[in-house]
Amino acid sequence: MSKQLLAGTGRADITPPPGTPQGGWGAQTHQRGSFADMPFYVTALALQQGDEVALILDADAIGFDAEWTHRILDEVVRTTGLPKERIRFGCTHTHSGPNTFRIANIREGLDMAVAYLESLPSRVAGAAWQSLQNLKPARIGAASGTCGINALRRVSVDGQVVVGSNPGAPRDQTLQVVRIDGLDQMPIAVLMHYACHGTTIAWQSDAFTPDFPGPARAVVEQHLGGRCLFLQGAAADLGPREGFTGDLKIYRKMGLELGLATAHLAVSIDTRTRQRSFDRVIRSGADIALYRYEDVDTEAPLLRMLTRDTRLPIRSFRPLAELEAELQRLREEATALKQAGRIEEFAVTNALATQMGWRAGNARTYAGQKGTPWPLQGIRIGDVALISVAGEPFSCTGQAIVAESPFAHTLFSGYTNGGFGYIPDRKSYAEGGYEIEATPFAPGAAEHLAEEALQLLSDLKR
Repeated sequence: MSKQLLAGTGRADITPPPGTPQGGWGAQTHQRGSFADMPFYVTALALQQGDEVALILDADAIGFDAEWTHRILDEVVRTTGLPKERIRFGCTHTHSGPNTFRIANIREGLDMAVAYLESLPSRVAGAAWQSLQNLKPARIGAASGTCGINALRRVSVDGQVVVGSNPGAPRDQTLQVVRIDGLDQMPIAVLMHYACHGTTIAWQSDAFTPDFPGPARAVVEQHLGGRCLFLQGAAADLGPREGFTGDLKIYRKMGLELGLATAHLAVSIDTRTRQRSFDRVIRSGADIALYRYEDVDTEAPLLRMLTRDTRLPIRSFRPLAELEAELQRLREEATALKQAGRIEEFAVTNALATQMGWRAGNARTYAGQKGTPWPLQGIRIGDVALISVAGEPFSCTGQAIVAESPFAHTLFSGYTNGGFGYIPDRKSYAEGGYEIEATPFAPGAAEHLAEEALQLLSDLKR
C-alpha cells in the first residue's frame, strides 16, 4: 500500500473596495468600479503524499504581470515554506474585476490599484497556509461531461475576423470535474475545469464581478459542500455564448448553468472502489435480489508534480520608440476628448490607445529576442493529470494535448503562474484577428507548446 494521499483547502477574501480601478477594456469610459456584486476569493488546495506536495491556487482575477506574480508567489513561499516549483497559481480571467495587469493605462485611482495589489500577497499566502493546516486523508474521483455556456468567439464580419460570439460553430464544451473526498465521503474539494473567457460582464458595467466562475463555485459548494476551485481551460478563442454586456443577470445565469452541470457530475462520482456480491432473494410482490456492497482496499493514487520552462519563439516588432510616441499621442488625445465631454470619440480613441499599449508592451518586453522561457507545470493525482501554462492557449491546442495524453483524465489550463500573451495555432495566424495582432509569439509556438506538454505528461506517467 502506497502512502496515504492527504488534501486540505483554504480560502481568503480578495474583494476589491469601491473606487478601485476596474477592468482594462479599451471601450471603457469609466475608471473606477463602484461595488462588488459578489465576493472575490482566492481558494487553495494542498495535496501531500509522503514528501511530495502540490499547492493549487485559484484566484478571482484577470491575471498579473511577471512582477506581481513573483511578489505573490514569493510571499506564499515565505509563509508556507514550499519551494516555488510546488505552487500552481491560476487565475479565472474575469474581465470585470480590478485592473491588475494594465497598470500603465490607469489615469485615475492608481494609488488604490497599487494598494489593492499590495494587499494580495499576504491574503493569497494566508489561504495557502490554511490549506496546509487542514490536510487530512483523502480519496479522488473524476468525471467528464459537457456544458453549453461557451461559444467560439472568433467570428468573420465583412471578411474581417473580430471578437464576438458564434454559438453555432464547433467548439470545445468539455466540462471536467475532479472530486476529492475525506474518508467519510464528504467532499474536501471539487475541481471544475472549463474553457471560457470571463467576458460576460464588460465595459458597460462599473460592478466588480468574478464573472461566471463566481456563481458556479457557489452553486457547487451549496449542493456538495467542501470548497470548489475553478480551473480555466484553453480559452483564447472561446467566450460566453452571451457576453459583452452590462446586465449582471447574464453572468449569474451562466454561472448557475455551469455550477449545476458541475454539481451533477460531482454527485455521480464515487471516490471509493466498491465490490458488489449477491446476498439473497427476498419474496415480496416480486422476488427481489439483494446485494452486499463492500469497500475494496486500493492503493492510494500517486501524487507527483513537475515544473519546467519551455521556450516559445518571439515575433518581430515595430521600433519601440515609434510605438511609444504613437501611444503617447493617443493618450493625450483621449484625455482631451474626455475633458471636452466628447465621450463617444473618447471611447474610440481610448480603445486605439489600449491596442497601442499592448503593442508597445510586447516590444518593450521582447524586442530583439528570438525566444522566451515559458512556464509549464504538471500535477499527477493517480490517473488524473492537471497541466498548465502561462498565457492564453487556443482551444485546439488543449484538445490536441488531451487527445494524446496517457492519462484517463487530463485537465489542460492556461492563465497560470503569470505571463500574458495569446498562443495561437498556425491556422489562426493565417486568418488574422485581434489575438494574432496582440500575441508576442511567432507561428509555431502553440505546436511547440503541445509537444512539450505531451512530453511532460509522459514524464509524469512514468
